[in-house]
Amino acid sequence: DEKAEETEVEKENEPGKDVQEDLPADDGEEAAYELDEEDERVRAAEKTVGVHEIWRDILATSYGRDKAFKVMQYTIRVYLLFHTRILFRNSASAWQQALVRRLESTRAGLSFTRKMLLLFNWLTPLSTVLAQKTVPYASLDSSFISHSLTGVPAKNPTPSLLSGPLLSHPFLQALLTAPPPVLLDLFNGLSDDIHALSRLGLIGPKTGARAARFSDWCWFFGTFVGLVQNGIEMSIVQSQQRQVENRAYQESMSGATSKSQPKASKVDEKELARLQRKSYWLNISRTKLMMDLIFVAYDVFRFKRGKDTVQSSAGLAAAILSSLKLHDKYKSALVTKTVSSSL
Repeated sequence: DEKAEETEVEKENEPGKDVQEDLPADDGEEAAYELDEEDERVRAAEKTVGVHEIWRDILATSYGRDKAFKVMQYTIRVYLLFHTRILFRNSASAWQQALVRRLESTRAGLSFTRKMLLLFNWLTPLSTVLAQKTVPYASLDSSFISHSLTGVPAKNPTPSLLSGPLLSHPFLQALLTAPPPVLLDLFNGLSDDIHALSRLGLIGPKTGARAARFSDWCWFFGTFVGLVQNGIEMSIVQSQQRQVENRAYQESMSGATSKSQPKASKVDEKELARLQRKSYWLNISRTKLMMDLIFVAYDVFRFKRGKDTVQSSAGLAAAILSSLKLHDKYKSALVTKTVSSSL
């Protein structure tokens, strides 16, 4: 039953599960907060960039279409909650039932389309794994390094945990030494594809259900790691922001003004504005990751109470925040391109 299948978790592949080659920048916020908004050329370029141009570039990528379809999917899902539980709770007319069936069918189609758009998304983390050095740090003999500096003959090297006929394969060594977030993205993408293939009927439903369960756990831990990384970056940005503010305060106390030191004052103002903008988008990213964590926690821990309401609301909030970030990023890319072409 297609409708029954659509009550499963509708996962969003992020933070590291995006189609990176489709994006104008490696980092989700970097293109946005690196622009100098006080530059007259930037302000003039922002006026020339149309909204239709931004959405044209967004929808030209599979990642952008996934975000657009996600907003539509969860908007329908939230509306169905209001329709069936608040607006027409006690009504069962024929036209309302037909409307609900059409919206359910549309939501199911959007969900399935998103899964097809994100097929083979695991190739991005796989490329990261294969790009690593094939010799892990753990395989280096530390005794050889220490004795080579002192001139004392080194002892015979002890067998490494990564040695042996099986683990000596370069690909397995690359997997064992890859960062955990990259491995989570790789396994998450593979299990998502297995689940999608089961929806197509190429793989049995039991295998697809196990893959979906494993993908939920990968998504849960990946989101948690993303929150930790976001917190570390937030602390760094806040520290840099305090340094700029303290420097500006010390200059004001020493009698320096924007007229006596115009260049230094202008640099501090630009740097502070950049850090504030960066902090703003990091807060947006953190909120989005928290929505993802709430969403997937209901499936990982199999919570039942309020599941449909909470997941629908969290999914819609995450979709809107992702679209805001994506819109700002592509707008910044177009503004940068316009400024560069005008030079």
